[in-house]
Amino acid sequence: MKVFVCISHVPDTTSKINFTENASEFDKTGVQFVINPYDEFALARAMWLKEKQGASITVISVGDASVESSLRKSLAIGADDAIRIDAEPTDGLFVAHQLAAVLKEHACDLILTGRESIDYNGAMVPGMLATLLDWNFINACVGLEIENQTATALKEIDGGTETLSATLPLVIAGQKGMVEEKDLRIPNMRGIMMARKKPLTVLAPIAIESSTHANRFEKPAAKSACKLVDASDVDGLIALLHKEAKVI
Repeated sequence: MKVFVCISHVPDTTSKINFTENASEFDKTGVQFVINPYDEFALARAMWLKEKQGASITVISVGDASVESSLRKSLAIGADDAIRIDAEPTDGLFVAHQLAAVLKEHACDLILTGRESIDYNGAMVPGMLATLLDWNFINACVGLEIENQTATALKEIDGGTETLSATLPLVIAGQKGMVEEKDLRIPNMRGIMMARKKPLTVLAPIAIESSTHANRFEKPAAKSACKLVDASDVDGLIALLHKEAKVI
């Protein structure tokens, strides 16, 4: 079985975010970038398929040379090879088109992605990619088993989960629960050394215009000061909830 895992290179959630060019550009200065956490769950499940069923894993990403640190980490975790499409990922449709153009040229049984990236939280690429490839698509996946050419997936829905069965090829967007957090992989020294010898191919992007353009970014409003109310002052609490918070 051939598995592709789509990797996003995103800012660490602990990074301090700033903007430049009159708040129209993201300032990358001093920002630590990591593998998108949702993609880590997908990669960990791909590793499970590799170990249990002998699947081969290719990780693929759209971005400049800076994304290679995330691809190399994926290789250190256990992916067999990597592909970087040399283009700035301007919007979800652009990324989906770039990925689809490459994946159409490769024999592939399963594409695993994260549900969304934690930078823009668009949750667009997996569904768009499935549409461009004309493949079946399962979103919000929290469990996956493959037997022969049939996938059984557990999907999160409002108030519970849904069990789905689909034939390969298939695009699956995973999230927390696809594997347990304790099963996420951390590269060891042997994996890091081996990753240096694994192939990382850089491909030119296809010619396609971006559909959207970011005009301006705005940070959320700062949190207001917290007021503490004595546990015995019920009347004071009610007054604050009614007059200031206006929730009653």
